[in-house]
This record gives sequence, structure tokens and C-alpha cells, in this order.
Amino acid sequence: MPADTEFDLILVGGGLANSLIAWRLAVARPDLRVAVVEREGRLGGRHTWSFFDGDVSDADRVWLTPAIAHRWADGYEVHFPNRSRVLRTPYNSLTAERLDAAVRPLLGDRLIAAEAVDLSPTTVRLADQRTLTARGVVDARGPGPSPELQLGWQVFLGRTLRLEAPHGLTRPTIMDATVAQHGAYRFVYLLPFDAHTVLVEDTYYADGPALDREALRRRIDAYALSRGWRVAAVVEEEEGILPIALDGDMDAFWSAGAPGVARAGLAAALFHPTTGYSLPDAVETAALVAASPSLDGAALRGLLETRSRDLWRRRGFYRLLDRMLFRAAEPEARWRVLERFYGLPEGLVRRFYAGRSTVLDKARILAGKPPVPIRKALRELRETGESQTP
Repeated sequence: MPADTEFDLILVGGGLANSLIAWRLAVARPDLRVAVVEREGRLGGRHTWSFFDGDVSDADRVWLTPAIAHRWADGYEVHFPNRSRVLRTPYNSLTAERLDAAVRPLLGDRLIAAEAVDLSPTTVRLADQRTLTARGVVDARGPGPSPELQLGWQVFLGRTLRLEAPHGLTRPTIMDATVAQHGAYRFVYLLPFDAHTVLVEDTYYADGPALDREALRRRIDAYALSRGWRVAAVVEEEEGILPIALDGDMDAFWSAGAPGVARAGLAAALFHPTTGYSLPDAVETAALVAASPSLDGAALRGLLETRSRDLWRRRGFYRLLDRMLFRAAEPEARWRVLERFYGLPEGLVRRFYAGRSTVLDKARILAGKPPVPIRKALRELRETGESQTP
């Protein structure tokens, strides 16, 4: 247990966002004393984060290389009832194990295994009654209850399987939506790590955040059996409940939480509204913090709140699509929206995932007869800016 309680910056939560901030600061500003408070004492938890080459700059991908466990240069596949396609954009996966190995040595005893119970812009009180102080504090402990936002959910459970025989996959399958839908937009996500090892993730775009682990495990087992795969061992298991943004009141969102405390990651609504992907935003946030002339609590709060609000404003188009997906499409038919989307040009798909859709891209996505009832689609065109509560 470190004796020091005074730092330049304290990052509360050791997930992706704060791990990348700590990493970037250690490289760019090694003179700073940056501490990470993480209840589990391990960075990244048990997660795999994936991204397309177009999601981050070439320079950032090079920076992330030590934490990238797998790269598929020949692209990925998608499968729907009426369409299968190979897209050639390279795909990368970063693992919590590799992230921890890259960042932990840079922190040393400034990775503090403790639970934070109270935050201010310059202090963190721990469950053991110690109080840590710093010029600034950043809270990135993930998405807590957010009644200020209207959300759908991406719910998933993944199992890394070691198979008795080669699986035969040559590239990732980002979506296999040929499976039974079970009252949501369901697809299976596959990452082949080596000839015998594959991550099989059962994923749902669902109206609620419930995760039935046993049901998803059974469905993963059934999917593996349907592919003719015999499982020798389950190597690891991970799960997630990611927010999908439909609408919301950002004034109320930023008024909630610990007064004046800077937030990052999902706690700051820094994620792609449609995919739930947070890695590209986390990379940009780390660069933003590292370049900030001031790490004082008030300056960090202003910096990250401004970034969050700006991206929320710029990403209204994606929330429109989410409202159509969740409110205009019947749950069992949501796959039709994605099947149609994957018939569009690959460059458009790449820019969509990167959150950089052009005006022409947006027009192309909305052109033609929508794969949802037109009357319902028209009702969702206007964003209200309202929260989930009266």
C-alpha cells in the first residue's frame, strides 16, 4: 500500500478510458505523479476492445500496439439472412491483459487497489478512510444510472473457446445475424485468435439492460455445436452492458454526479451512440488530457464536459438511427435495418463506425424505403432532448 497521498492527477476507475489517460501522460509528461484508483487492483478488468483501422489515426494505432493482441489485416465478415459480405477494412483487438501489462509498470505503486467512496475536484476518499489529494480528479468508473439519457442497450456475453479441431475461420465475423433473434436484434460475434481458439460473443440490441448469463452460455454452446465445433475448454469469459444513445438532456446529465468532478469514458457519454464503441473516444480523450496546459480539477471538468457536449451535438444523426432501430422496428425485425446498412458502400460503412459520416453518407443511409414502418420512422425524426424521467 503506497504511503503517498498527494499527486498531480488522480484517475478513479482503472478501465479503458483512465488506463489510456495514464499511459499517454506517462509517455508525454513523465514528470507528473499520476495515480489510478481501481477497486480490483487490475487495469482493464476482463474485456476485449476492438476497432477498425479507420477509427483511430495511424500514429495512435502505433502507440496502442503493445496492448493490441490481435490484428486481422484482411478485414471482416458479416452475415444476415439475405446477405453475406466480406469488408476489407483491417480490424484490431486490444485486451485487458495486454493493457494492464503495458500500463501497470508505468504506474508502479501509484496503481492503488482500493474503492473510492467520495470524490471532489481535488480529493478522493477511500473506503479505508484515507484521503488522496491532487490538482485534479477524473472519474471514469463506467456508466452509472443515467435517467437523464434515453438509452437502448447492447448486452453481451463472450466465451473464449479452445476447440479440439481447427475452427476454419480466417477473419473476424462482426455480425452473424442468421441466428434466432429472441426478442431483440441478436447476432453472434467471432474473433479467431488462433487456429483452435475463438471468442464467441452472443450480443443483443435490447430494450432493457438485463443479462441472463446462463441463457447466453447455453446459446453459445448451441452455436458452437451448430458450427461443428467441439469445445475442449472455456479459456475465459467476459460480459458487458453498453449504452446505446437515443435521446437525452445533456444539461441534466452533466449536473448529476459529484459536483464539479471531471468525467471520462462511458461516465461522460463518450461512446459511439449506435455501436457503443468507446475506444476511439478514449484514445482522443487521452490525447486531449495529455495536451492540457492545466490539470486542475476545474480545468479538467471544463475540458471533458465541453468535449462530451460537442460530440453529443455532432452525433445527433446516429441517435436518430437508434430511435428508428429501437422504437420504429419490431425487435424481431431489427436485423433488417442492419442488413440494409451492410449493402451500402464500404467507405460509408467505415466512416459510420468512425463516427465521421458525411452529409452524402447520411443521405444515402436514409434514402429509399426504410426497413421499418414509415409512420413510425417519421415520428422519430425529431430529437426532444428530454430525459427518461418526468
